[in-house]
Amino acid sequence: MAEDAAEDAKIAKLRADSPSREAGQRLVLAFDFGARRIGVAVGHEMAQSVTPLSPLTARNGIPDWRKVTELLCEWRPDLFVVGLPLNMDDSESEMSRRARKFGNRLYGRYARPVEFVDERGSTREAKLVARERGRKAGSYRDEGVDGIAAEIILRTFFDA
Repeated sequence: MAEDAAEDAKIAKLRADSPSREAGQRLVLAFDFGARRIGVAVGHEMAQSVTPLSPLTARNGIPDWRKVTELLCEWRPDLFVVGLPLNMDDSESEMSRRARKFGNRLYGRYARPVEFVDERGSTREAKLVARERGRKAGSYRDEGVDGIAAEIILRTFFDA
């Protein structure tokens, strides 16, 4: 129970610290939603800098919310960007609905605005980037490219 009270206090503090930076100057956390892992990247709008972070583990798309809270306490973002995996005909898939639900939960828990970005092709592009950065091609199941995919999602948001 003490852990829950401490967690609630952290969340209350995050909610009370409303975003203070204006558009163009915000610190942004981006997420590549997945059922087993959720990629994360952080970036600053003004500098257009983006850094992939360690992915969050998830169980059927549900992250350890305590780890999410720790991440937010560390970075204090002004905005969340969540990748939306649309079908090629622009329709939403089951994963799109789940990513949207994840984004809505971020908003509900932490009172930060959420933007959704079309992420079609981000995983494929992330695998290419990983190879360009010296990673050997092969199975990405154990060592995913989730952070790189989140980085691509955030760059797409900055470029829009």
